[in-house]
Amino acid sequence: MSADSPSTSAAPARGFPAELRDAISFRAFGLVLGGLLIQLAFTVSYLGAFHSPTPHRIPVAVVAPRQASAQIVAKLNGLDGDPVKATAAADESAARERIMDRRADAAFLFDSTGTKDTLLVASAGGPSVSQTASQLAQKIEAVQKRQVAVIDIQAPNSGDGRGMTSFYLVLGWVIGGYLTATIMTMSAGSRPANRHRIVIRLAVLGLYAIVSGVAGAVIVGPVFDALSGHFWALTGIGTLVVFASAATSLALQTLLGMLGTGLTIVLFVVLGNPSSGGVYPSVLLPFFWSAIGQALPPGAGTTLVRNTVYFDAHATSVAWWVLSAYAVGGTAAALMAAWWRERRKAAATGAVGSAGSGPDPLPAG
Repeated sequence: MSADSPSTSAAPARGFPAELRDAISFRAFGLVLGGLLIQLAFTVSYLGAFHSPTPHRIPVAVVAPRQASAQIVAKLNGLDGDPVKATAAADESAARERIMDRRADAAFLFDSTGTKDTLLVASAGGPSVSQTASQLAQKIEAVQKRQVAVIDIQAPNSGDGRGMTSFYLVLGWVIGGYLTATIMTMSAGSRPANRHRIVIRLAVLGLYAIVSGVAGAVIVGPVFDALSGHFWALTGIGTLVVFASAATSLALQTLLGMLGTGLTIVLFVVLGNPSSGGVYPSVLLPFFWSAIGQALPPGAGTTLVRNTVYFDAHATSVAWWVLSAYAVGGTAAALMAAWWRERRKAAATGAVGSAGSGPDPLPAG
């Protein structure tokens, strides 16, 4: 080799496409694209739910003499856009009972001897609904040259501010549940190998759910005095909310891997939060969000906490069933997904073994 010849040949030049493939793998590109889609879905979902809250069939009890009651009910139900669903109530006591057991959001008490009527509301069930009902009543009464006095028969606790504590508490529980399940899954790979590991993880998630329930009840009770007086009830609700979210997340991630993580975020955050009724109750949301809200853990959990604390646990049976279904269904689905993966792995191993078997090769020579 001559002295002026290079000892090593220069590496061939690489084009930009090759460098791009080295810098960003196809898997990374897919994850970035998935993140973009979730971001856009988040924006569309929240704006779709909140950009123009409109009353739709707010349940209102009407108390008035029989003839006047029928006319008032018909007039309210005939308003453009169906903002109110009015029904007659026997007396003020019956109307109050309807509000407190969540069959109505407001009650209209007609003054047959004067021109000053009364509207009963319960802002603890959703201040935005109470405000909307009050504005509707004042607008209608102004046309009739009458006045209306608004009385709040169940306001949020002084530490609850705008009545949003229930929503934020459940939001924290839901995020904690699916985030912990995700961390446990990713710590040993995105696809757990067997049912034994799933059982162990479910047991750990159950303990985590109990701790989270207790911690949440402490924070909104003794710490901030926002939802005091219901420690054990909130502990039980929190435990169920966290475990329902965690078990469902574990099932989706076991079955679908990284795609399951994205689906969990879509269900619980993108769709679940704006439809939960925490910011705007269902009677102010567009149909889609109103329809799905109570079928997802954030909505069921918010209703369960709010009605337990302020309305003696009325109208909570559906929420209990929904959360229990997620907890039991998520547990069963996670175990079934692990079993299915075991069967696939065993079948693949058997197929490889069969393909590689055969008569021993003859010795050389």
